[in-house]
This record gives sequence, structure tokens and C-alpha cells, in this order.
Amino acid sequence: MLFINETYNTLNAAADKVVLLPLGAVEQHGPHLATGTDTHIVTRIAEAAERQRTNDIILAPTLPFGSSHHHLSFGGTISISADLYTQVLREIVSSLIQTDFRKIILLNGHGGNITPAKQALALLSKDFDTTVQPNIALATYWELAGTAFAGDSPMESPALSHACEYETSLMLHLFPEKVFMDKVQRAARPAQNGYIPWEDDVPYKGVTLFKQTAFISSNGSSGEPQSGTTGKGAHLFNKATTALIQFIDAFKTWPLMQKLSNQ
Repeated sequence: MLFINETYNTLNAAADKVVLLPLGAVEQHGPHLATGTDTHIVTRIAEAAERQRTNDIILAPTLPFGSSHHHLSFGGTISISADLYTQVLREIVSSLIQTDFRKIILLNGHGGNITPAKQALALLSKDFDTTVQPNIALATYWELAGTAFAGDSPMESPALSHACEYETSLMLHLFPEKVFMDKVQRAARPAQNGYIPWEDDVPYKGVTLFKQTAFISSNGSSGEPQSGTTGKGAHLFNKATTALIQFIDAFKTWPLMQKLSNQ
């Protein structure tokens, strides 16, 4: 891991490496999963990719805290506000750029990080596009893996949500000692209204209504956690790791983009 277990001469090799920075969260995951679920999963996926692409990847330490204020009604959540989270990512990535890295992937493992992370990318573009033109990408592992996390067999529920069949399965595969299946209880959720996918069971129609988790889940979980299995978790982990490696293989070949306008 970069900055912890080794020294690294960036002047000689930074341009040839992809920095992989996992983004996690510490937040409640219902009565049956560890609060570090998002951090644990995204770290293991990143580590698996590093083992297969040792010569291409510099794996940075996982940022364990995310933007999780919507979970604060339940115990165990440690959150960075959205504005501050954007600034934290901006500072971290700026440090990497100033250390001569030019190809950086933020590997996200928590839904609440997506909006402030995209804002960070917008600000970093403003900061650096006219000078060093770095390629900085945000990739959320379940989106990267596509339909494997959106209802493909062997999964029984329509998509990954929170402390659901998907996350429960991944944790059963990776950290079974942190899963308490005897405490699984399907949460009460709001009734369908045809526009908002409370359970990811309504197609996105361009409508967003944001509510704190306590208003949309009786116990902090969602989906069908009772359907989680170790075998499903192994399947999802392999799909996520394969998708990440395929992306890294492509990303490392992308040239640093040059300005096309003459103005």
C-alpha cells in the first residue's frame, strides 16, 4: 500500500502507474451487518485487483469515512458532511497530482459518496485541466459491474441497495464473522408511488426525492437481506473484481486529454 508499507520514487514511475484510491464508509447496516461493511467490501475488491495487476496499480489506503449523514439516526455511523467530503477528496487527489501521478481512480463503495465525489471531480478539473491534464475517474464498483448487481442470476432482488441481499452476500463471502443472519429482519419500507425506487423496484424516471434513512427503513436495512448467501457473495465478488480489472486495463491506456478549443 502506498505511503504505509513502502517507499516510492514517483519521479521514475508515477507516469506509468494508476493510483487506485478506495472510498468506503462507516455507517449502520441494519441489525445484521458491521458498520464497516462498505469499507470492508471496497477494500477487498481493490486488493484483489492489485494482486492481479501489481505492475500497473499503486493501491492507496482506503478512505474509511464517507458522506453518511442520512444514516445518523441509527447508531454506529461516523460521517463527513457532503461539502467537507468534497474538499477532502479534492485535497487528497491534489496531493497525488503534485506528486506527479496523472492517472487516478477513485473506487467507490458507498452510494452517499457519489454526489460529493462528482463535485470533487468537477473542482479538480477546474484546478488542473489547463496545467497538467490528469485523468481522474470515479468508479462505483456495483455500477462498474453492471447487471451482475442489477438482478442477474443467481440474485433474487432487482438491484443492490443497502444491507440488502447483495451486501449481505458479499459480507458472508468475505467477512462471515461480521454477519449475524439470526438478526436479519426485512425492513418496513414506504409504499410504491410509481416514481421513487425505494427498493430499487421502480425504473428510474428522472425523479429524485431524498429522505433520511429513518424515513424509508424501519431498521436501517433494505432489500431482501434474508436471501443473502456465501455462494452469491463469491459470484458478486468475482464479477466486481473482473469489471474493475477490465476498467483499469482500459484506463491506463487513455492519453491525457488535450484542449481542443483554440480559444
